[in-house]
Amino acid sequence: MLDGLPVFSLVRDTLPGVAIRAFRGIVNTTTNHVLSAIDSGRTLDEAVAEMQAAGIAEADASHDVDGWDAAAKTAILANVLLDADMTPHDVARTGLRAVDPAAAREARAAGRAVKLVASAERRNGRVAAAVRPVELPADDPLARLDDTAKGLSLDTDLLGTIQITKSASGPAHTAYALLADLVSLHRP
Repeated sequence: MLDGLPVFSLVRDTLPGVAIRAFRGIVNTTTNHVLSAIDSGRTLDEAVAEMQAAGIAEADASHDVDGWDAAAKTAILANVLLDADMTPHDVARTGLRAVDPAAAREARAAGRAVKLVASAERRNGRVAAAVRPVELPADDPLARLDDTAKGLSLDTDLLGTIQITKSASGPAHTAYALLADLVSLHRP
């Protein structure tokens, strides 16, 4: 789901007895590349075309650009990590078309970064989830994830914040993630 970022196995196998209270992260390769490209002066369409040429974005990249792919991943993460019962339609969603390229470049020049952040947290017994462009301060670990990098920050009850990041993604990473899932399904 996250190109080999071992989120589920990390939580299942190494965090027994730890409750995840919330998470936030960058979960879509294409959108992170697009925002990095916009910071560099390229357009959304140019950046999407680069990802299509690399074999990462689909021919119709609207699910990425409009935040649906990230919303689907957010719903899955919330269901597994926070015991939610949601679909992508339950995730508040704002895509990349809402990002002002000039404002994103201004933020980058000031050391900040605009990222499409997926998040979920338990509030008053319910799980609220969102995917939206967020301007992050320079010291936020997610702000440092550029191009095709992904990452997730888990807020836990016992261990505080745990962060897991991956510096690059691509077709081979996706293939590995599928293989790892299949091997995991067949383990006794």
